[in-house]
Amino acid sequence: MNFKEIIFSSLDSIKQNKIRSFLTLLGVIIGIFSIIGVMTAMNVLSSSIETNLSSLGTNTFQIQKYPSINIGGRGSRRKYHNRKNLTYDDYLKLEKRIQIADYISGEDWHYTMIRFEDKKTRPNVPVAGVTSEWDYTNNYIIKEGRMITDEDIRHQSNVAIIAKDVIDKLMPQYNPIGQKIKIDGVKFKVVGVWEERGSAFGQSKDNLVVIPLTTHLKMFSGRRTSLHYCISTISQSTFELAKDEVIHNLRTIRGVQPGEENDFEIFSNSSLIESFNSIMDAIKMGGLIISSIALLAAGIGIMNIMLVSVSERTREIGIRKSIGAKNNDIMRQFLLEALILTLIGGIVGIVLGIFAGNILAIVLNVSGVIPWDWIVIGVLVCSFIGAVFGTYPAMKAAKLDPIEALRH
Repeated sequence: MNFKEIIFSSLDSIKQNKIRSFLTLLGVIIGIFSIIGVMTAMNVLSSSIETNLSSLGTNTFQIQKYPSINIGGRGSRRKYHNRKNLTYDDYLKLEKRIQIADYISGEDWHYTMIRFEDKKTRPNVPVAGVTSEWDYTNNYIIKEGRMITDEDIRHQSNVAIIAKDVIDKLMPQYNPIGQKIKIDGVKFKVVGVWEERGSAFGQSKDNLVVIPLTTHLKMFSGRRTSLHYCISTISQSTFELAKDEVIHNLRTIRGVQPGEENDFEIFSNSSLIESFNSIMDAIKMGGLIISSIALLAAGIGIMNIMLVSVSERTREIGIRKSIGAKNNDIMRQFLLEALILTLIGGIVGIVLGIFAGNILAIVLNVSGVIPWDWIVIGVLVCSFIGAVFGTYPAMKAAKLDPIEALRH
């Protein structure tokens, strides 16, 4: 029997026992679906994270009170909560001391409703109080008007820069520059408009209002707030030196003793990507373990159906041997049938896994991915399962006595 005949024989066997074959293949489908689905989703998420975090800038790092990613327990959260806040006074002292970094900015955030005439937004618009170099450190570009100035900071001016989503909601028919909006009941003059940024992680980056940091702190002085600092260098060669300089000076300003750990967190886009990758590696490992259990069960199912097939086709095996088929021919036939059966389940699992994993791409509004490396691994795993769990039934078929088989 040649390879083509074996394929048709395998497919015919599947057709004759549809329910049994489906239940057997289900384990392979679930196992491969789990692997490909998880890896596709992780690749989509990784691509989205790297794309969106790149907006922070390759030569930029941020400082804040809490870690950017905290997977510790209650004790860990209490530790960070008990730290001193990063204050505006700390920022002013740090700004005077640094020499290597090219830009430094401070920022504070809250969410509120923005009003214009008789219109209003939802109460979820991020309002950022910032300093004059915030646009450089955060890669924002003024489309019209001007940026917050040092003069605005000194005089706690009521000026604002707004983004596209706010304009579309409140004043689509107006030129925004010079209009008066209300933030928590306080009037602000619009002096600038941000260039469109699109979305990140499924959230719009154009739903934003920026005001002077001192004005923000005056309006919300009752909040126990900790600022964020953002520092940038023009040259990559001075990035690490600038980071060391900022850490040294901020420790001095905040009175951190030698030998004590920093009472603030420092991170960049590369460190965030590394943190996300470590989390995703753990998720991938968990997915692989679960998938391996499913594939082990699937392999046992493959062995079971092949043993049943050998039992049902004992007389066929006897006839083939009586007309000259060798043991190796019989063994090769049943082994290839096991491989084909497993690969059919694997292909179905791969297709479903790619589709399911790319649902995340649709949700995050990013390009879909096809994990070619894991597809190859999935095919190899299926082949391995078919070969390992199909060997015993194939050997049993090959060792059948032709005379006893013909009596079956």
